[in-house]
Amino acid sequence: MCVEKIRNMYGRKIIGFLIVLLLLAQSKTVAQDVHFSQFYACPLYLNPALAGSSICPRLAVNYRHQWPSISGKYTSYAASYDQHFKALSGGIGVLFLGDRAASGTINTNAISLIYAFNVNLTRKVSMRLGIQATYQQKSLNYDKCTYGDMIDPKYGFVYATSENLARYTKGVADFSAGLVIYSDNIYGGIAVNHFTQPKESFFDKDGKETRLPLKLTAHFGGNFSIKRALKKSRTFGDMSLSPNIIFQYQNKISGGYAYATINYGMYFTCYPMVVGMWFRQGFKNTDALIFLAGVHYSFFKIGYSYDFTLPSAKLGKPNTGGSHEVSAQFDLPCPVKTRRIRNINCPKF
Repeated sequence: MCVEKIRNMYGRKIIGFLIVLLLLAQSKTVAQDVHFSQFYACPLYLNPALAGSSICPRLAVNYRHQWPSISGKYTSYAASYDQHFKALSGGIGVLFLGDRAASGTINTNAISLIYAFNVNLTRKVSMRLGIQATYQQKSLNYDKCTYGDMIDPKYGFVYATSENLARYTKGVADFSAGLVIYSDNIYGGIAVNHFTQPKESFFDKDGKETRLPLKLTAHFGGNFSIKRALKKSRTFGDMSLSPNIIFQYQNKISGGYAYATINYGMYFTCYPMVVGMWFRQGFKNTDALIFLAGVHYSFFKIGYSYDFTLPSAKLGKPNTGGSHEVSAQFDLPCPVKTRRIRNINCPKF
């Protein structure tokens, strides 16, 4: 078998390995946070100040499969629980986040404990201030990698490698904070993630180039009724519109460039059905159109979204296969009276 045939047979593996090498070149690149397109379906990840914002106990789960047409699977998932506690004058939340990059070559797991203090600024305006403590563990699995000394010119990948196939693991503590101000129909907030910028490198001891970069998020939106039969409870056919904008900035990604995106979105609800569309772009390139459909009935919500990758000036029209995302939320029975506590009337997906 000639070298040309080997290249054709193992091209996808080699390309995937090169992608991993780029991710591991820690002196030139820095990790980027997991991205969910259903922003409000994972509220504690968007902003820690949203912990307890629904007042009653809330359980949320999220799953994302990104770019399935690219060699190596990139999957992310999250699970969270939060509720408001009157005795604490705020909400408590727990968030678990997992990420599998390049078919499990680089794995990240994180667990966070969140407290969001609630205060009524006026009779119509409230504020929540959240703080978040996180423990994150990142691991590198060399068993998923391929090396040059494994290749035979005739038979391909047939040899055992002489590389050290140890499994590297790095754990760090991380801290974030957020603020949300809201009324009955309008809400807005800011969040600062990784403000301590912990060192996450497996190899770089001084960590000058491998600190987890600061991420800033600003979000603003509203929820406006078009048709509603009752004021206190939803009925079939109630309609509303919810326009939203989300800005995210994460410093020093690849080659010193910043990662910044602006997301414009709109949800239309005809209870119990919800549809939505987002447009995501960077400052220099378009990114994706996001289409969403969901059902919100009583205590249960489930949604599906698809990211359609748009052509960009730098990448042209890449064949990524888009991204698929599924979310579910469960509103559990409320143990406290909520008459004097204002919840945030924000989207569910």
